Amino acid sequence: MTLFYLLAVVFAILDRVTKLLAIRYLRGNPEGIVIVTDWLKFTYAENLGIAFGVKLFPPWGLLLLTLAISAGVIWFVWKSHDRSPLFLTAFALILGGGVGNIIDRIMLGHVVDFIHFDLYQGILFGHYVSLWPIFNVADSCITIGAGMLVFLHHKIFPES
Repeated sequence: MTLFYLLAVVFAILDRVTKLLAIRYLRGNPEGIVIVTDWLKFTYAENLGIAFGVKLFPPWGLLLLTLAISAGVIWFVWKSHDRSPLFLTAFALILGGGVGNIIDRIMLGHVVDFIHFDLYQGILFGHYVSLWPIFNVADSCITIGAGMLVFLHHKIFPES
């Protein structure tokens, strides 16, 4: 369990540090910082919703949901008694990302996003679309952890 908690804390700290840098250097800079022209830039955004900015619940509801999911992850890892590094890393990524976004919701009332893959923004079939939302390190951690559970399922949960 030490590895699980250590990794979760490292991922949450990495998320927090990058968000503080985004707040300091990107807020108030509408052009952002271009990393790869026409493809990747850092752009400050405040997200009151969940993935893709979807607003399913009020802010306090999202906070409670994220707290419940994080508690569920801790309970599942503790109850499973599986201490393989792959298992612990997948769930630590999910927990660390969740905690990173919880910190934002408590301290700021919203989540700070700043990584912007500019795949396409424009008119498609008569409607303005942006094909990929701006996201953050916590979102990346959650996505990578969930992806590990899906794509490495047979290694993480070997049949007995």
